[in-house]
Amino acid sequence: MATIRLGDTAPNFTAESTEGTINFHEWLGNSWGVLFSHPADYTPVCTTELGTVAKYKKEFDKRNVKVVALSVDGLESHKDWVNDINETQNTTVNFPILADEDRHVSELYDMIHPNASEKATVRSVFVIDPDKKVKLIITYPASTGRNFDELLRVIDSLQLTAYHKVATPANWNVGDECVIVPAVTNEQIPELFPKGYKEIKPYLRLTPQPNLN
Repeated sequence: MATIRLGDTAPNFTAESTEGTINFHEWLGNSWGVLFSHPADYTPVCTTELGTVAKYKKEFDKRNVKVVALSVDGLESHKDWVNDINETQNTTVNFPILADEDRHVSELYDMIHPNASEKATVRSVFVIDPDKKVKLIITYPASTGRNFDELLRVIDSLQLTAYHKVATPANWNVGDECVIVPAVTNEQIPELFPKGYKEIKPYLRLTPQPNLN
């Protein structure tokens, strides 16, 4: 079974979904991607998660992020489950759910952890950039639903730090100060960060978020 680490190329695959056949890399195109797995259809926590993601689609779209879910159940089961999700969560599922009955994608992405379950996938989340590199991996136990506000916060940080020489400190949110990365010298700061900066320590320099007016 594969082990995926940050910076690896996300494995490509072709799979059936509730929105037709998907070749993962082609489907992503120049977008960022979120691939997240569910232990099984008709499970209560997953039902709330998929409903939440449907409600957040505009937020993902705004960030050029495509979202795809996965469960090891089949396509017909998925389609019936979507009806339940729409009904109970007062929404309309607006993203594909992969059918992975043969566990092909689950094994590519190491989503089955035998100590948790021999058959069901754990709640894995992968964020993938437009170069198809894995930028984030989070794994939750089956009993704990994911925090999609946190996922959006991390995507905001990943997209900011991909294009600017900053990192984001603890509990950072959009609009907060950022940390200038150590590789930037003080002499480079005026050109890179015209908004200025403050030095707490030589290694801890803060600047206003560079991509906001």
